[in-house]
Amino acid sequence: KIKGELVKLQKEDPEKYEQFWTAFGSQIKYGVVADYGAHKDNLKDLLLFWSSKENKLTSLKEYVDRMPESQEKIYYVCADSVEHASKMPQAERVLKAGYEVLYLTVDEDEIVLQMLENAYDKPFVSVASEDALPVTDAEKASVEQAEKDHKALLDFAQETLKGEVSKVRISKILQSGAVCLTAEGPVSLEMEKYFRKMRRDFPMSAQRVLELNPDAPAFQALCKAYEEDKEKAAAYVEVLYNQALIIADLPLPDPARYAELVCGLMK
Repeated sequence: KIKGELVKLQKEDPEKYEQFWTAFGSQIKYGVVADYGAHKDNLKDLLLFWSSKENKLTSLKEYVDRMPESQEKIYYVCADSVEHASKMPQAERVLKAGYEVLYLTVDEDEIVLQMLENAYDKPFVSVASEDALPVTDAEKASVEQAEKDHKALLDFAQETLKGEVSKVRISKILQSGAVCLTAEGPVSLEMEKYFRKMRRDFPMSAQRVLELNPDAPAFQALCKAYEEDKEKAAAYVEVLYNQALIIADLPLPDPARYAELVCGLMK
């Protein structure tokens, strides 16, 4: 009965419902996650997330109702603010394709979507996922060729970042951005941040992947340095990794070292 009244309020007086959501939204999200998702189907209609297309909060039902017939997934991106989310390099290709993206700006948001798995038979997918959008044979071949052409450089970058990332690869998702950080396996970067916030001794961590855009000027500079000055190339790799951490809203391992590297390269 309470849920019915809240759904009615959401439809008839959205502004008043948003006030309710501001006060109690976190409790509803925790309700979705609690008891291993036992109440998720009853609560999903009450959830609100920021929409890239509407530029305001939206329900999952409203998102699905707006989806074109050709769209099969619900896209989302994680960031610390709406403004940051809209500028995430990982989101550029999906936004450019004209798809609506949910901006998840609270630590537990991705956990909530993972628990739901789908909404109205539409699965959730991160914009950072390689299969978020269909990849043409030509695009796939281009990435594979770039991986082959720059294998020695990618191996060098991975060795430079030994212990920090599990892989360095040519990106299939970056458009104009030079670098970003993604994760492989069941634990995402956001999940790691969320669980470490809840438990500092959380044993699981994301398998970090540094993605490089071969068309970016920064990558061309890295290639040149790798051929002429390995020490300088190593510094470039560290700078790019630290930039990827900043974009992902993750702490730098050594801020002073990062400042030193940047200043050293400005000589």
